[in-house]
Amino acid sequence: MFKKLKYFHSRFGFDGMMTAVKAGLSGSNDLITVQRPGISHPFYLRCHTSDIPTYDIVFTGGEYDLHVAENPKVIIDAGANIGLASIFFANKFPAAKIIAIEPEESNFQMLKKNVQPYSNITPLNAALWDKNEDISLVDPGLDKRGFMTKSDDGTAGSTADSARVCHRVKGMTIDRIMDDFGISRIGILKIDIEGAEREVFTDTSAWIERVDALIVELHDRMKSGCCRSFYYGTNGFDTEWSHGESVYLSRRNYIRPRRSA
Repeated sequence: MFKKLKYFHSRFGFDGMMTAVKAGLSGSNDLITVQRPGISHPFYLRCHTSDIPTYDIVFTGGEYDLHVAENPKVIIDAGANIGLASIFFANKFPAAKIIAIEPEESNFQMLKKNVQPYSNITPLNAALWDKNEDISLVDPGLDKRGFMTKSDDGTAGSTADSARVCHRVKGMTIDRIMDDFGISRIGILKIDIEGAEREVFTDTSAWIERVDALIVELHDRMKSGCCRSFYYGTNGFDTEWSHGESVYLSRRNYIRPRRSA
């Protein structure tokens, strides 16, 4: 208990620690208000959920703190969750147009709340997919960042096969999103979609040549075939490295790691 209190105090100060204590006693997911140096607006985390480790990945672990050859004009954050990566990108690249895609309703509501002050972030309640069709969102019991997608023909993958269906969501291809938002080229495409990368990278011919850099978390542990599909669909990138949970691909050193990979 003392270690947990020390953690919340070190990350979020006295007020954040007390919010966590109250939430723990009541069993609620009260919101911690976070104001970080270098981040222009406060944002919110739900206590005792995966929001907290996600915060560490983005802001402490430096998952998206990259050198860039030139500032990206467009960033797509697929699997945006509550918007932490989008907020990081919006402050690092304030001139970039950012599309933050999140399929799960409670996460999407938090995403909208967190990115509301940023005119350059557009939240989109949808899921990346290999077809433009309505699909099912399922809950395999992995907290707020573990929701998976499932097609109507029942093909989902090992973890999602027996998971509870939460609600329907619009499945969209990357080229459809580019067309809808008038995007000709994507500077950074960040994808963390809990196994749906297997479907998304099955056929990339309509869009992959228009992407300068990819940051992707692969989920073979949840759905077999993700890695195979990803590498099949991403031939032609010049450099690759890994950091934390992500794989990075870049053309012509468009992005480079800040720390040794």
